Amino acid sequence: MEQTQLKDKDFRPIQDFQGDAEKIAGESTSYWKDAWRRFKKNKLALAGIIVIILLGIMAFIGQPISGEDYRSNDLLSANQPPSADHWFGTDNLGRDIFARTWEGAKISLFIGLMAALLDLIIGIIWGSIAGFFGGKTDESMMRIADILYGVPYLLVVILLMVVMDQGLWTMIIAMTVTGWINMARIVRGQVMQLRAEEYVMAAKSLGAGNFRLLSKHLIPNTLGPILVTLTLTVPNAIFTEAFLSFLGLGVPAPLASWGTMTNDALGAFQYYPYQLFFPAFFICLTMLAFNVIGDGLRDALDPKERK
Repeated sequence: MEQTQLKDKDFRPIQDFQGDAEKIAGESTSYWKDAWRRFKKNKLALAGIIVIILLGIMAFIGQPISGEDYRSNDLLSANQPPSADHWFGTDNLGRDIFARTWEGAKISLFIGLMAALLDLIIGIIWGSIAGFFGGKTDESMMRIADILYGVPYLLVVILLMVVMDQGLWTMIIAMTVTGWINMARIVRGQVMQLRAEEYVMAAKSLGAGNFRLLSKHLIPNTLGPILVTLTLTVPNAIFTEAFLSFLGLGVPAPLASWGTMTNDALGAFQYYPYQLFFPAFFICLTMLAFNVIGDGLRDALDPKERK
């Protein structure tokens, strides 16, 4: 068996490879950059963001484009099907459904976003305090939350409608009375888990106060679950608004929301189905868009998926 003769040129000093050993194999990225990179790969979630942006734009320019006033009645034009003059048709009072749809988008999106924002603020404050201090503080605060959660939601809304005037902010307040509890529970669980981490103990040993520990170390590290919960809270609030408006507990006339439009169109659904189709379609589309965004964020912010 022949043996291969090695020559001097086949060898290189080991020092030449020491520099390569210290090179970083891949580019170093932060947690949020890596999450955004993974989120961009989710085409369905990106489509959801595009849909929400388009709905938000149309909510402000839809009525001017139509050239119609969503409040004006024209009984001579009542119950007209979609046409060149009225793109979505007219309702039983002759009001342009296209103009009312986008005015309804403005109100429905505002209610959903504002209710979710209030849930976010109250939930973060309540949950972080309960989770950070623990003990009797946690016990008493979460028992209050459990009692509020046990109160029937519809009963709270009806009581508020009786005490307060029926309107936009009454509905938002009614949603917020118990809507923040789910956010508070999630924040509490995350804070209880993180407060025993070494970096929190190190910050405390260096003299960091409770407020600094919460604002600089604990709450920022719970943003992943918070954002996911927030994106799922918005469609829930929009659906709740539609449900209450459908029951006649929504925004008063002549204001228009998708819920009030579905309520107005139900009686004539058998004869004029297009009057119900458009508000119902945009309710479903908005809820679907926010849900796919929430699913995309959940996958992108999951540390187990990080590569």
